[in-house]
Amino acid sequence: MGLKVYKPTTSSLRQRVGLAYNELSTDRPYKPLVEPLKKSGGRNSKGRTTIRFRGGRHKRQYRIIDFKRNKIGVPGIVETIEYDPNRSSFISLIKYNDGERRYILSPVNLKVGNTVISEEKQVDNLPGNAMPLRFIPLGTIVHNIEMKKGKGGQMVRSAGGGAQVLAKEGEYAQIRLPSSEIRKIHLDCRATVGQIGNVDHQNISIGKAGRSRWKGKRPHVRGTAMNPIDHPHGGGEGKAKGGRHPVSPTGIPTKGYKTRRNKRTQSFIVRRRSK
Repeated sequence: MGLKVYKPTTSSLRQRVGLAYNELSTDRPYKPLVEPLKKSGGRNSKGRTTIRFRGGRHKRQYRIIDFKRNKIGVPGIVETIEYDPNRSSFISLIKYNDGERRYILSPVNLKVGNTVISEEKQVDNLPGNAMPLRFIPLGTIVHNIEMKKGKGGQMVRSAGGGAQVLAKEGEYAQIRLPSSEIRKIHLDCRATVGQIGNVDHQNISIGKAGRSRWKGKRPHVRGTAMNPIDHPHGGGEGKAKGGRHPVSPTGIPTKGYKTRRNKRTQSFIVRRRSK
């Protein structure tokens, strides 16, 4: 995937760097796998803001993605590679030999016309093929990794993401995640071979604030710019530093404060991510 640098004909285009989208094969989604996506604006069912700085955005439709890859033993042909407004990675439409179509996350080097398969046994170590970690060779880069057998992939699903299978010991495999955390995953959990595509996503420069508004991202206001009733850092004469350690609006420390409290899964983390 190449990058497109725009000519500085306007002040907003001067900084803009976007994707060339030369990998995509269509600009229309497959309608049976599309459903409406309702806007929340960061509000809950009571109308109260639970996620700050969200609102607006362009209308979208949700593409139903097959994270479970439970079409076992049926080969499929890649029909299209498409843009998905709901995620950073691209998606591929797979037509299986029985006629069913499903969307999957599109890995690097997966082309239109390629064959993919999901199995409960060892298959070719090719991008897009899915199988239990038990059969994936050591050193392989994988994505869309399950944390519970049959639940569907929950980890490593964003553009350019890839985890590496480091070791297998007993009933668990040790996986190095993109955050550098090393975690134990059961060998019966499924993963998909390959690094997720659209690797250049991290090199995009949006160019202007308006494009963030199109995505539903409202301006992130500093706490020190607020009043005392709105934020613990608010108020004071002149530009006050707040007089306390940085905290969130609810008073939770924001620098170096550990919020993980799940002792049940603590034993699965072999090495915490580096700071």
